[in-house]
Formats: sequence, C-alpha cells, structure tokens
Amino acid sequence: MSERVISPLNRGFLFLDSHPAGCRKVVADMWRAVLAEQPGGDEPVALVIGSSAGYGLAATIAGLARAGIRGIGVCFEKAPGRRTGTAGWYRTAATAELAREYGRDMVFLNGDAFSDGMKDQVADLLKQRYGRLDYLIYSVAAPRRTDPDTGVTYSSVLKPIGEPYRTKTLSFDGSGAPEVTEVETGPAAGDDIEQTTAVMGGTDWERWIDYLAGRDLLADGFTTAALSYIGSPLTAGIYRQGTIGAAKAHLEATARSLSERLDKLVGGRALTSVNGVAVTQSSTAIPGVALYVGLLRGVLDEGMVPPIDQLTELWDQLTGTRPLALDDDGRIRLDTWELTSSVQEAVADRWNRATTNSIGDLADLDWFHAEVQRLYGFAVPGIDYTAPVDTDIPWPDPTA
Repeated sequence: MSERVISPLNRGFLFLDSHPAGCRKVVADMWRAVLAEQPGGDEPVALVIGSSAGYGLAATIAGLARAGIRGIGVCFEKAPGRRTGTAGWYRTAATAELAREYGRDMVFLNGDAFSDGMKDQVADLLKQRYGRLDYLIYSVAAPRRTDPDTGVTYSSVLKPIGEPYRTKTLSFDGSGAPEVTEVETGPAAGDDIEQTTAVMGGTDWERWIDYLAGRDLLADGFTTAALSYIGSPLTAGIYRQGTIGAAKAHLEATARSLSERLDKLVGGRALTSVNGVAVTQSSTAIPGVALYVGLLRGVLDEGMVPPIDQLTELWDQLTGTRPLALDDDGRIRLDTWELTSSVQEAVADRWNRATTNSIGDLADLDWFHAEVQRLYGFAVPGIDYTAPVDTDIPWPDPTA
C-alpha cells in the first residue's frame, strides 16, 4: 500500500497527479444521479470504447445504472508509479466496484482502442463471456492513431480551415487569477485535415463494426452510436468549421453509410449523438472553449445539463424507453438546451463584454475552476484532502 497526501499540482488546465478518493466519489455521485430510475428486464450486452473520461464515462455509468448493461469498457490509462495513476485509471476502478456492487457484469480493458490487438481481445471476450453485442458506444478523443494495416501514424490538430482564427480565451495565472486574452491559431496546412480526420473521424469506428461483424458478434437489431459535438457559433471557427469539424463531418457520414449496411446485415442502425458542451480534459484544450463554458454557466446556472443526464437520455432513446429525437440529418440532439437563440444571444453579449476586469461578473469562474479540478479528483465535496490516501489502486480484475 502506498499512502500519501496528494495536493493539486497543475500547469494550466493540466494536473500532474490525480486523487483516487476524489475520483471514486465523482463516479459514485454520477451513479446516484441515475440509479433511482433503474429499469428491470433484460441485460443488453454493450461495448463502450473510451469508457474512462468525459462523455464516454457518463455513457458507461448511465448504461450500467439506467439500461442495466453488461459487457466491456475500453480505455487507455496510465497505472500508478512514481506519480499517481491517471484520473481515468481511478475512475475505472471505482466504476468496476460499483458495477459489482449492483450485480453488473462489466469488464474493463486497458489499451489502444485503435489497434487490432484490442479488437481481438474484445471479440474473444465477447465470444467467451457475453455473446453477441446489442450496443456499441464510440467516444474516442485522441491526439494520434496508428493505422493497423499500414503502420502509418496520424496526428490530429486543432486548426481553422482557410485563414487564421483569432479568439478570446480564458486562462488563470500562477496565483489563480483569471485572465481574458486573445490568441491566434494559424490555418490548417498540408495534410492537416486528412491527418485529423484519420484520427477523429469515423475510420476506426467503422473498423470496429466491420471486425465484430466478421466475427459474427452483432446481435439482431444491433445499434451503435458515436458521440459528437457541434457547439456554438462563438467557437465554430476553431471547432465545427475547423479540422476537428471536418473529422466530425466524416464521423457523421460514416454513420449514414454504416446504418445502411447494418440495416441489411442485422436490422441494425448507426447514429451520431450530438452532445452539449461540458468541461472535459479534451474541451479545455480548445482555444475559446473555457471562456465559452464559463460564460454559458453564468447565463444558465443550474440549467446546464451535465454529461450524466445527457447520456441517461441517450440510453433511454437507444433502448426505446423514449422515442429517438433526430434532427434533419438523422443525428440525436442532446444539445438543444445549449443552442437556443435566447441562450446563445445572452452568451454572445457576455462574450463581447468579457475582459480580465469584467470576467468575474460575467462567468461562473468558481464553478468552472472546480469543474476542472474535479476532472482529476480534486475539489470534490466530502473528501478530506489533508488525509493520506492509497494511490496504488489495481486495475479491475477481468476474471472477477
């Protein structure tokens, strides 16, 4: 056992250590948010790719607590060593513990979801333990991907397309004081768009479906959903109209072609779920998003819909508890609370007035700062951060 006091040590929005007890309580709080409406009935077999963080974590917990899933979660996390384990390592351990407590048979595999080796491992486990797959949730945000066929490694970039993009952004100085500044990002060049699409588009999602279909592991009526984002006009230049947006467009086109094939193969379907904004380890890296989220919270306060509520709604729609709410492009829309004209007009007004001096009156900075810390298990109510905590938490035993 390795016990020590863990204090938050960060470089901007990136924290160097994670707090196991805080991560555990974050997971427990998310579970409790959906447990009261847990249904009975069958236990569908599900695979969640990207199960340890952000919306993928919410999909895993909501699936377990709401839809009663059993199956496999795949993620890529770092074990405890000289430093603590990653937050996703501790969140996965906590999720597995709760799954066992509530009688859910959920196995978690740690490794590269882009690799054929991981696909082999998942398929073998399905064959041995679960049988055919009813649902697959795809929620992968990664900086790079190696193509298993060619060995070529692609890298994703956050860049606008066509011309430089200049935007306001929110940061905090060494003392924690907020600063609103302007940053400029140069446009995509060379094969930036193709590289980003190869990582963040639908190629790997389609590869997963093809591989599992080839192993005869898709149940009749199989449904798969990839999690996506559109976002506000205030961030469109760097996101939806940028390289990441091109990748998301590819993801949505993949959904349409996959859906046609799955319908013929097993009477199945493929969908994209457009989620609302949240403070995640991925979103805080996007210029302007931190400022946007803080201002949005200032406008909506408790009207912000957290990821666990959005993914509970997604499972309700996928399982037929509630009807599918599709837009004209066939996408599930869980972001409508964020994108109403009245909300966006109010946020835009605050955005235009935001300066270092005024930001404290316009954005909910206390909430935002706490949300960033909670990504790593800090600032979680009920945790004594002065007490030593065991950091050497093992990965959940897949044979348990």
